[in-house]
Parts: sequence; C-alpha cells; structure tokens
Amino acid sequence: MVYTGLVGMSISAKEEAFVVVFAALYYVFSLVTPYVPAVGLPEIKIHLEAFLASVFGILLGARLGALTAFVGALVAWVLPPGNASVYGAPFLLSPPLNAFASGLIYERRWKEAVGVMAFLIGVFWFTLPVTPFGQYWYVGLAVTFDKIIALALVVPAVVLLSKRRALFVAFFLLAFVGNQVDNMWGALVFAFPVVYGGIFGLNVEVVRFLFTVSPFVYPAVRLIQAFLAAVVAVPLVRALRGAGWIPLGRKRES
Repeated sequence: MVYTGLVGMSISAKEEAFVVVFAALYYVFSLVTPYVPAVGLPEIKIHLEAFLASVFGILLGARLGALTAFVGALVAWVLPPGNASVYGAPFLLSPPLNAFASGLIYERRWKEAVGVMAFLIGVFWFTLPVTPFGQYWYVGLAVTFDKIIALALVVPAVVLLSKRRALFVAFFLLAFVGNQVDNMWGALVFAFPVVYGGIFGLNVEVVRFLFTVSPFVYPAVRLIQAFLAAVVAVPLVRALRGAGWIPLGRKRES
C-alpha cells in the first residue's frame, strides 16, 4: 500500500517504518558519538553520527535516505542533548544532502550527484567572503579544494561499486563525497550575512579567517566519517541484499 506519508511524500507504510526506525537510530548514535567543535565557533558542533546519512543513502536510496537523514537530524537537534539552538538550524539540511548525494551515486545517477556538488561549489564562489570579483580567491580555494577532489572521486566510486572485492573502497569514496556535500552546504549557508552576521554576530573579515583555517581540520573529519560509513554499510548491504527491501539492491552484484 502506498500513501502520502511523512512531509507529504508518497511512500509505502513499509518505507515509512524504515524512516522511523533509522531516524531513531540516528538519534541514538547522537547520544553516544563524540562531536568536533567548529574552528573558532564552539556554538557549531560537527556531529560524527552524521556519517549515518551516507549509510541511509546506500540502504534506502537518494529520496528516502534524504528524508530519513532529515528526520534523524531534526530529532537530534530538538531532543536532549540537543536544544533546538538557532546556531544549528541553518545546517539541518547537511545530512539530508549527504544522503541524497550518496544515494544518487549508489543508484548510478552520479551525474546528478556531481551536479548538486558543482552547484553548491559554484554558488559559494559568489558569496561575500570570496567576492568582490574573486578578490579573496584564497578563501574560495581553502573551502572548496577538497570538494573538488571529491568530485573527481565520484566516477572511481561508481566503477568500484561493480567490483565485489572493492566494495569497502567504493563505499568509502562514496561516503567521502556525501560528507563533502554535507560540508559544502554548511560552508555555503554560513557564508551568507544573515547567518554569520545575523545569527553568529561575526563580520566578514572574521568569516574569511575561519574559512582560511578550515582545511586544517574539516577534511580529516570527513575522512573519518567516510571510514565509519563504510565500516557500517558494507556488512549491512551484504547481509540484507537478499531481503528485498533495499532499493535497487537487487540490481547490484557487489
């Protein structure tokens, strides 16, 4: 039976059950996993449980995985130890975008995933911390160089998905790309004055400095998250491949 379920999306009762269960798992992980404070901004916490968004994209597909990641992130933001802080509100779309991109790559719709990332990167280069006229190009380069590397890894990830013995590496690359989409959204939304000035009370010079030092921390965090995602996703996919509920799973012979 298919009906209009959560947030008006047409999903089956079975799919909605998966959304609820996996979103709850996201919240449970938020209680036990550590976080990394953003550079110079203790109000922002980079939650390691966000790696689950990549897993959701693999197991549930781009559409349902994104919905699940959003519900999980929203619950973790609202319920303790979260406190629905305004500081975290602009970044609620980061995990869903991770799941969406990861799901697209797993579904072999990799061009769409590339398009999402390229769009976010392109828009960032036209934000105030980088402009006017690219005067602060080094800020754009500092923020996006690892995202550009992630773009280059999309095709290798897709190729490796078809190789049984390379599944861990494929999922690692896939999750790295997904987590970089997460990070790119966070950087982009933070680059708007209404966020860095209106919510955090910072001026653009401070924001440029924070973006410039970010490469010393964030790429390492994304690599850790990608590794954790691969560790979790590989045994799950192998165990559940024949169960019939993993979208497109029957089309994969990894």
